[in-house]
Amino acid sequence: MDQLVEPILEITDAARDKILEVRAAEADEASLALWVEVSGEQAGAYTYAMELRPLAGAGDADVVQRHDDLSIVLGAESVEKLVGSTLDFTSAGMVMQNPNKPLPPAVGRPDMPEPDLSSPLAQRVVAVLEEQINPAIASHGGRADLVAVEDGAAYLRLSGGCQGCGMAAATLSQGIEVAILEEIPEIDRVIDVTDHASGTNPFFEAAKK
Repeated sequence: MDQLVEPILEITDAARDKILEVRAAEADEASLALWVEVSGEQAGAYTYAMELRPLAGAGDADVVQRHDDLSIVLGAESVEKLVGSTLDFTSAGMVMQNPNKPLPPAVGRPDMPEPDLSSPLAQRVVAVLEEQINPAIASHGGRADLVAVEDGAAYLRLSGGCQGCGMAAATLSQGIEVAILEEIPEIDRVIDVTDHASGTNPFFEAAKK
């Protein structure tokens, strides 16, 4: 049971007050914590399970956050998916504001085989991503992965804090693209095929002429 100084999940005063109000009606309320877990995916976003359960049931791999007199338990398998999230209570009820989104399925053109990333050129792009780019954007939960290399273009998919982020275009053009083009002269452009709108993945659409 791990307790972190910097919270993974922020909680607003409105949400905390509502949870405490509900908990006050429960027997042995002092022993109860709010358990938060990612329960699945729907429409390009995570879904959540939240319930009051005894704090004593938290396991070694779970993360426990304490907000004054309220403990929040984050299920071990959900921690990475909740980094940077905020739980709020509004007129619509409990609302989870999560910058992380499920990774969209790799859907390509039906007439195109799965891309081969084993070529020396593709591996050089992967090396730049892993050694320079991903360590830098990991600070806000982001990640960039190579989808394919075709006709001098590197196709990337952004995930985590970068997917759906309003600054994704700037991150790509000012950081990722510059680094790749400087290190690998054979690449002359970098194309983002991320599904930022969580609709159909536009895999290779940008390659159409």
